[in-house]
Amino acid sequence: MLETTLGSSALTEPASKPQKPKIYQDWLLVPVFALVVIADQITKALIRSNLRLHESVPDEGFFRLTYTTNTGAVFGTFSDQTFIMTIASFVGVGILLYFYHSHSGSERLVRLSLGLLLGGAIGNLIDRIWLGRVTDFLDVGAWPIFNLADSAIVVGITVLVVMFLFEKEKPAQGPLTDHVDPDGIVDEAPASITAESAGNDD
Repeated sequence: MLETTLGSSALTEPASKPQKPKIYQDWLLVPVFALVVIADQITKALIRSNLRLHESVPDEGFFRLTYTTNTGAVFGTFSDQTFIMTIASFVGVGILLYFYHSHSGSERLVRLSLGLLLGGAIGNLIDRIWLGRVTDFLDVGAWPIFNLADSAIVVGITVLVVMFLFEKEKPAQGPLTDHVDPDGIVDEAPASITAESAGNDD
């Protein structure tokens, strides 16, 4: 009787959630973040050292490398607002760090998207603090000229949005019913499966 009571009380306890690593120990977020920042800063440095301001290579075409600067936000929006955008970048980074620590799950897509977002935000923030403006160089058609950090931010936001949309569409799983087999091993199965097995026994 005592064993049954202890077993029942153990079954009612919620399963422990997987422990999320500290952000600086995250094997997925940190490498993605570092890769974005390093690639962003290297490509910007190469553009600044090899092209004159507003110079394009090639001169014409759908895709070009065009050296330009941006004192606003992503894709040149809110121009001439360097100070405000610098403060906004710090706030954005803080929000992303808070989101990482407060999010209940440890899904890989969440960590991947946060790595992209943090890398993009820090990449452009380095430019604002160091140069007072962001270096842009990817010139695609009629789209505003952008950089790798901008691309990482857009991809990170897209991954988050798609993931949350798919999470909402997932059907809710039925309540779990606990079973203890003769060997004392506890199994948990959805109530629908339990009901089906009970019907077969009849």
